[in-house]
Amino acid sequence: MSKASRTSSSRPAKRSKSLAEEVVAQFTQRIRDDQLSPGDKLPTETAIMAETGVSRTVVREALSRLQAAGLVETRHGIGTFVLCKPNESQTLVGLSSVDTLQDLIALMELRIGLEVEAAGLAAQRRNYNQIKELEAALKKLREREKLKSDATSADFQFHYLIAQATGNKHYTDILNHLGTNLIPKTRIETDKVNHEHENIFAAIARGDAEAARAAMRVHLSNSRERFRKLQAELDSCND
Repeated sequence: MSKASRTSSSRPAKRSKSLAEEVVAQFTQRIRDDQLSPGDKLPTETAIMAETGVSRTVVREALSRLQAAGLVETRHGIGTFVLCKPNESQTLVGLSSVDTLQDLIALMELRIGLEVEAAGLAAQRRNYNQIKELEAALKKLREREKLKSDATSADFQFHYLIAQATGNKHYTDILNHLGTNLIPKTRIETDKVNHEHENIFAAIARGDAEAARAAMRVHLSNSRERFRKLQAELDSCND
């Protein structure tokens, strides 16, 4: 394929991305302005297409971004509904670069490769103080979930402390680089996720490296499958 052909074939994807960002910005602003409130149903894909003049692919990309940001949820066969208003920190600029569900799935694959081994090393190298810090982080995470408040920071702290317990600064450097983007804002099957976190902590606390690796792999693999299921439901949701 010629250089010109490659350049030409890449243009539609770039244009599609910018159009999706525009749709995300429009609906985020509507939620901010209370034109759409928590519990309200978004227009159908067809209606959004007619209103914005974009393709179905662009609409689904935008809905995927809104869902990944935790602002909406798609109920299979029913439609897409507003979950909450954007946080103050979620500016329109920031939301235009929010990970899509596909991006979250890809990130989970990266995390499996990274954090499974980190959990094993943490089990081998952790000290008493690090165990207590992990226990406190897990308790805070449970409390956040119980109150149904934003658990993103607490979730990140739990995984960051595991990386810190490896004694290898490169693990913490990578997690610091990814920041809280590492943690999906959409919470799915909270009870199961909490149980997975507890299994990881228990294995690290007792110094069982293989069990820690296995528990982390189960947790991240399950998270990946949960988001694959969400993506499939979004793709198959009928008007």
